[in-house]
Amino acid sequence: MKSDTQLARLGLFDARVPRYTSYPTAPQFKPGLGSDKFADWVRAIAPGSQISLYLHVPFCRRLCWFCACRTQGTRSLAPVLAYVETLKAELDLLRAILPEGVTLSRLHWGGGTPTLLPPEQMRDLAAHVLTTVPLGENAEFSVEIDPNEIDDARLDALAEAGMNRASIGVQDFDPEIQAIIGRDQSFEITHAAAEAIRARGIRSLNADILYGLPDQTTVRMTDSVQKLLSLNPDRVALYGYAHVPWMARRQQLIPSDSLPRPEERLGLYETARRLFLWDGYDEIGIDHFARPHDGLAQAAQAGRLKRNFQGYTDDTAPVLIGLGASSISRFPQGYAQNAPGTSDWTKSVRKGQFATSRGHVFQGDDILRARIIEMLMCDFATDDAELITRYGATQAQLEAMYRPAVAHFDPFLKRGAGGLEIPLAGRPLTRMIAAAFDAYAMSREGHSSAV
Repeated sequence: MKSDTQLARLGLFDARVPRYTSYPTAPQFKPGLGSDKFADWVRAIAPGSQISLYLHVPFCRRLCWFCACRTQGTRSLAPVLAYVETLKAELDLLRAILPEGVTLSRLHWGGGTPTLLPPEQMRDLAAHVLTTVPLGENAEFSVEIDPNEIDDARLDALAEAGMNRASIGVQDFDPEIQAIIGRDQSFEITHAAAEAIRARGIRSLNADILYGLPDQTTVRMTDSVQKLLSLNPDRVALYGYAHVPWMARRQQLIPSDSLPRPEERLGLYETARRLFLWDGYDEIGIDHFARPHDGLAQAAQAGRLKRNFQGYTDDTAPVLIGLGASSISRFPQGYAQNAPGTSDWTKSVRKGQFATSRGHVFQGDDILRARIIEMLMCDFATDDAELITRYGATQAQLEAMYRPAVAHFDPFLKRGAGGLEIPLAGRPLTRMIAAAFDAYAMSREGHSSAV
């Protein structure tokens, strides 16, 4: 039986499952976890420890039709500047209760389009962040950069503020595909942005590219990947386009009948994957690639790879605090998410309160299952010894959890001497295998294709 036939028999080409950047996943978060709980969790951070900080800037000059992120379009800078002032007020609330000596392991500005900010606001926001929580040793400060919304003055401001990793969204370089998805971004503009970033001594460059877009073919995918490779990014995220027009209304502008079939999506992924491997990148998890010198590749080699809301990471900080509308924080005790709407978030912060509106307190075997899922997503294997010694599992408990998954996914999931193993042929099923360890009821809505 051919591998693709076996994969089809297991439902790969029909399934819609989470990406498992958290467990439980965000759809499982419930109202009722408010600002008091968030503040208690912040106060419980160990003095002198390191945390990560994510700042969400949800504004875009234009709304790309393919995007399902929480963003809003703006023609004026006025709402963006007002938003930054509220972000600073939220930072002040955090500084008032943060334990002494806490420093940053990672600082990330995402969106939206953070590079909409004028240079002076970039400097002001960065100074406010670092007054609240200074960068720790070997800290990483990364910013999502839109090549259409960047110039020398803004890059200078970011470099002076300490940015040492930049992330560029590419999606696809084909002009016809860009027109279909509402993303006009030429190779020349992208190349100029990458060169300008490196000219300022910022040596770490990330790039995102999508497969599964309308009218993508292996020829077009090959051309886009080869153009991306000419930019020599240190790290690449190869994401599958998630077509969820019932959730992201702007995706209704994308013709569904031009989307590749699931079997074709797998072929597009494999085409890109082979090109990255041929060019010397290490394969990281299910959808990332990195040069061997990059921290992500080194973490994968050392078994230190982690998973968070930005995807794969080498960050080991136990706490990630998200600021801004809709941002999610992770603590050892659970998850906390800010009010998704800019207006509600602003009202809370201006009242002197954190804007936490929902979340999840870890309970039962959440943490054990979270680690099993993370191991599968990062290492394609589980480690019984770690699960028993660090997470309190028993061998009998693990066997009871493993047995039905192995039976269902055989031969693409094996019981090895030290844990579960997903062989190379079974890697396309990784998210489905991870879902077998998800104890929460799952709806197909809101989740992307498994391939």
